[in-house]
Amino acid sequence: MADKTILVVGTYDTKNDELEYMVACIRRAGGGALTMDVSVLGDPENPTDHSKHDVAEAAGSSIDAVISSGDENTAMQIMANGASTLTRKLYDEGRFDGVVILGGTMGTDLALDVCRALPIGVPKYVVSTVSFSPLIPPERLSSDIQMILWAGGLYGLNSICKSSLSQAAGAVLGAARAVERPDGRKPIVGMTALGTSCLKYQKILKPELENRGFEVAVFHATGMGGMAFESVASEGGFACVMDFALPELGNLLAGSVVNGGSDRMLNAGRAGIPQLVAPGCLDLIDFAGWQEIPAQYQDRPFHAHNRLIKSSGLNGQERRETAREMASRLSGSRAPVHVLMPNQGIEEWDREGGDAYDPEAFAEFLDEMRRAFKEPTKFEELDCHINDDKFAERALQVFDAWVEDGTIKSA
Repeated sequence: MADKTILVVGTYDTKNDELEYMVACIRRAGGGALTMDVSVLGDPENPTDHSKHDVAEAAGSSIDAVISSGDENTAMQIMANGASTLTRKLYDEGRFDGVVILGGTMGTDLALDVCRALPIGVPKYVVSTVSFSPLIPPERLSSDIQMILWAGGLYGLNSICKSSLSQAAGAVLGAARAVERPDGRKPIVGMTALGTSCLKYQKILKPELENRGFEVAVFHATGMGGMAFESVASEGGFACVMDFALPELGNLLAGSVVNGGSDRMLNAGRAGIPQLVAPGCLDLIDFAGWQEIPAQYQDRPFHAHNRLIKSSGLNGQERRETAREMASRLSGSRAPVHVLMPNQGIEEWDREGGDAYDPEAFAEFLDEMRRAFKEPTKFEELDCHINDDKFAERALQVFDAWVEDGTIKSA
C-alpha cells in the first residue's frame, strides 16, 4: 500500500503524457496518486479522479459556462477558483499529503492559487516553464512553495523534460514523507527580524521566550519572510507577534519590490492576535542588488548590504508617511497592540557614524510617531536604541504582563 498520496494537477487534454509520467514516477517510488484535470476544451485520454466538471462545479460554474465566459484568461481564472476550492476540500478530508502541478503560464497562474489555498507544511511543487521568472510577482507565492523549471517540455516528453518531471515527482513524495508539520503543542510567538548585523533583539528574546514555554518563529523581513509571517498570522497561527522589523512596509509605500505584500501588518490584527510592534529598520528603502538606484534616492544615506540587497535612507517626509501608515494599519486590530518606540535609533546603521545616520530625518519620524497613535493602541517611547538590552527587556515585561492577565494564552 502507498504510504503517501500526491495530488497531481494539470490540463490532461494537452499534457496527458507529462502528467501520467509523473504519476508513474510517484507510484514506482511507492507513493499513491490522485489526479485532477483542469482542462477546459478537451478531454483526457483516460478519466481522472477529479474531472474538469468537478473543478468547474467547485467554482459554482460549469464547463459550458467556462467555455462561454469570453476568453481563455477568464476561463482559467474560473478553473483556478474551482481547483483551489476543491483542493482545499480534499486536503481537509485527508485525501492527499502533497501536491504537484504542471503548466506553462496558464497552468502556473492556476498553480499559484492552488498552492496558496493549502496551509504551511503541505508540500507544494510547481513544474513550470516560467519558474523563477520575473513574470511571477512575489505576492503570488505561498510561504513554502517549491518550483522547478520545466525545461524543454512544452510539447511532449523527451529526456530533458523527464529530468525535471521525475525530480518533481520524487521531491514532492519525499517531502510528504519527511515533512514535520506544525503540531500546535506549544504556543508560537511570531517575530520579524533582520540579520544580527542590523537588528539584535532576537538574540535576547528567543531564549527568554522559550524558557517561558513558547516556541519562537523568526521571519526574515526581506519580502518573502513578511509574506510567510502574514500567511501564518492570517490563519491564527501565533499566540502573539513581536513585529519589530518593518522595512517591508516602507518598501511597499515606496514601490520597492522588496515588500511583504499589500496586507503587511494587517493579518494579526484581523485574527485577534496580540501585537507588540516596533519600527525596526523603517528608515530605509531596500533595492535588489541588480537595480540601479532611482535618481530621487541617490543623494540619501546609503548602505550596500551585499550583492543581493542595498538600501537608501528615507527622508523626513517619507518617514512621516510610514509612521502614519503604520498607525493606520494597527488601528483596526481586534486584539491589544503595544508600540515600543526606541528614541535613540531603530537599526544598527543609524547610529552616529553609521551609513544610515540621519538625525534630522529621524527627528521627524519620532515626532510623527508621537502624533500618529491613538487609543486603544498603546504607544510607549523608550529612552534607548532598538539594539540596546533595555528594548528587549521592556518587550519581555509587556509580554509577561499579557500572559499574566490572559491576553496571551500560554501552554
